[in-house]
Amino acid sequence: MKKIITVICVSFLLVSAAKYEAPEATYHPTIEGTWELVSHYNYNDGIHPSDTLLVADGYRQIKMYYNGKVMWTRYVPNDSVEWFGYGSYETTDSTLTEKLEYMSASMRKIANSDMKWEMELQLEKNRYSQIFRDEEGNRINSENYRRLD
Repeated sequence: MKKIITVICVSFLLVSAAKYEAPEATYHPTIEGTWELVSHYNYNDGIHPSDTLLVADGYRQIKMYYNGKVMWTRYVPNDSVEWFGYGSYETTDSTLTEKLEYMSASMRKIANSDMKWEMELQLEKNRYSQIFRDEEGNRINSENYRRLD
C-alpha cells in the first residue's frame, strides 16, 4: 500500500510541476485593413531600389482592403483632379492583383483596357509594398504603405 501511495504522490508532484505552454500561434500577415502611402521606390537595375521618394506635404493616398474588395483615394493639394477607384483584389504570398470596376475619370484615362493590375507583393504586419514590373519581369517602381488600422 505504501508503494501505491508513493507512486501516486510522485505522479502528482510530476504532473503539478510540469508547466503547460500552448504552442505559439504562427502570425500570417493580412492585407485586410486601411493603409496609407508613405513613399515610392524607383528601380534602375530592375532589382534594387535606386532612390526613395517620400510623399509631399499634404498629399494622401489611402487604400482599404476588406473581404476581397479594394477601395482607394488620393488627395493632391492644389489639384482639383479626382483620383479614386473601387474593385476586387486577390493575394498570394508574393502577388497582389487588383481589378477595378469603378474609378474616377482621371484614372480611367490612364487605366489599361482590362483595368487589372498585377503586382509583386511584399507584406509585413504593419507595412507593405506593391511593386510594378515591366513586360520582362524587371521591377520598375513601387508604392510603399503603412497600416493605419
